[in-house]
Amino acid sequence: MKEDSLANRVYIELRRKILSNQLISGMRLKEDYWATKLDVNRMAVREALTRLLGENLIVSGKKGGFFVKSLTPEDVKEIREIREIIEMGALRLVFQNRNEERINKLEEICNDFSTMVEREYFEGACEADVRFHETLIEFSNNNRLKEIYQVSNIPLFHQKLGKSQIHMKDYELTDVEHRNIVSALKSGNLAIAEETLVKHLIRGERTTLDLSY
Repeated sequence: MKEDSLANRVYIELRRKILSNQLISGMRLKEDYWATKLDVNRMAVREALTRLLGENLIVSGKKGGFFVKSLTPEDVKEIREIREIIEMGALRLVFQNRNEERINKLEEICNDFSTMVEREYFEGACEADVRFHETLIEFSNNNRLKEIYQVSNIPLFHQKLGKSQIHMKDYELTDVEHRNIVSALKSGNLAIAEETLVKHLIRGERTTLDLSY
């Protein structure tokens, strides 16, 4: 496989893990580890890390190395604000283009999320969470909106994964809120969908601040 293809594969994998919080704030990304894990050479990993550095998803350490960017309370607030602006716009467009196939797809993602949580595969649950929001953006049928969302590299709110009571409650509420959005889409009730999405994002912001600061 060509070097640029290898680097792109590493980039996609690491970006996905960062955005779904499988790689949490402050975690060091070791070139040799990821080269071995992804079965590529270190040059491909270095190119991928340089690309992620340019997108501000990771930072370079004072003594070298790369680390997942840590979020300040202001970062968390701004993430919630930009997600609300973009996803609310997408949601309104989705309502204009809603159909049974798209509703079924969102329900399928909700079911995947539930299954992952039941099996205690929390990394998979976070990936399903990311996929739910990315699918809303995709279903907006607005290419410029999709481009803005993608280049913004908007992560889920950073929090450590685990089986503690507070995390299990968060997974449960996430599942309920996602399903309520889909239910509102089914019934054509945009107001309920918007109210649920805003509540969902604000709760994510508060939970992250409570867990991290």
